[in-house]
Amino acid sequence: MFSSRTNLSTEPNEFSRRLNAIRASGRELLDLTCSNPTRVGLPEDPQLLAELSSPSALRYDPCALGLLDARRAVAAEFARTGTSLAPDSILLTASTSEAYAFLFKLLTEPGDEILVPRPSYPLFEHLTQLESLVSVPYELRYDGSWYLDLDSIQRAITARTKAIVVVSPNNPTGSCLRRKELTRLASLGLPLISDEVFADYRFDDSSALMRTALEQSETLTFALGGLSKSLALPQLKLAWIGVGGPETLRRAALERLDLIADTYLSVSTPIQLALAGLLRRGTARRQAVQVRLAYNLAQAKEVTRDTAVTPLQVDGGWTLPLRLPRTRSEESWVYLLLEQAGVLVQPGWFFDFREEAFAIVSLLSEPSQFRRGLERLIERVDD
Repeated sequence: MFSSRTNLSTEPNEFSRRLNAIRASGRELLDLTCSNPTRVGLPEDPQLLAELSSPSALRYDPCALGLLDARRAVAAEFARTGTSLAPDSILLTASTSEAYAFLFKLLTEPGDEILVPRPSYPLFEHLTQLESLVSVPYELRYDGSWYLDLDSIQRAITARTKAIVVVSPNNPTGSCLRRKELTRLASLGLPLISDEVFADYRFDDSSALMRTALEQSETLTFALGGLSKSLALPQLKLAWIGVGGPETLRRAALERLDLIADTYLSVSTPIQLALAGLLRRGTARRQAVQVRLAYNLAQAKEVTRDTAVTPLQVDGGWTLPLRLPRTRSEESWVYLLLEQAGVLVQPGWFFDFREEAFAIVSLLSEPSQFRRGLERLIERVDD
């Protein structure tokens, strides 16, 4: 009766069952995984919501790519980071997940393949399956810093490969794509889908790191961003796609995206009218997030010094992988920390790490809880 595209398991796994049992017991749990910026004690500005009250929102004037003033505001965001992009090269969507869905509709036929990074956030399998596609992983490697395994990309390419997804900074590795890696990827001739939602949160300002995939124009490129991360406002649903590349391909892609977006018209008028004001007023909120991330990263480096826990090098983003001793399995570590130490971390296998043992923590965590949780984690591991 139901489509095979929705054959996605909804059964809680062992990790979820044990976590639910701990929560039901009422025991103290130091949660080092929260990445919801509305629940980690960041300063709030109620006046941000006033931007949504424009009387003009009472009139509906649909525009498939998005209202021009809103697209101009996004173009100004690209300009803020040094990229010139015309408003007519920008498409608004309700979320980055929807942006992926639109791009998969644009670029593929059922059964085609999309190359996605590994490790990475476990969303691509769902997004591709819902479009009757296949996600094929390529590898990110670590040797003191993260790098793109270009050989693994070339091995993964087949006649059915229709696009390469990059995430920079990546979640959870915190790795940013290098400019020389971007050049190599563009030379492969496949469309690039560059998820840049964490681009405002970099710890390394090296010129060797890519700022946006739109820096190159050799291949058709789509750069994704949105309010969820840029202003830490996931409840205000708005994202965008910046389109670049060879002019003929860019124009053709935008014409087809216009048709796709016009079919759904999913972006609400109030959020589009508010966008310029939100981006202007929200700078302080973004800065608060930047301060929080930098502070927690410094805490992590301090408290893990001379311990058996090693934080991996990260270029940016909201997450930090911790390497744990291989004296027990990753699964065993995570359950021990959860049930004996009262510390919640995410296991590396959740993000498809190929080696053990890793624990992933959120740098967005409330600072005092973050430190207490790390100290308790280290105490248990060093024991």
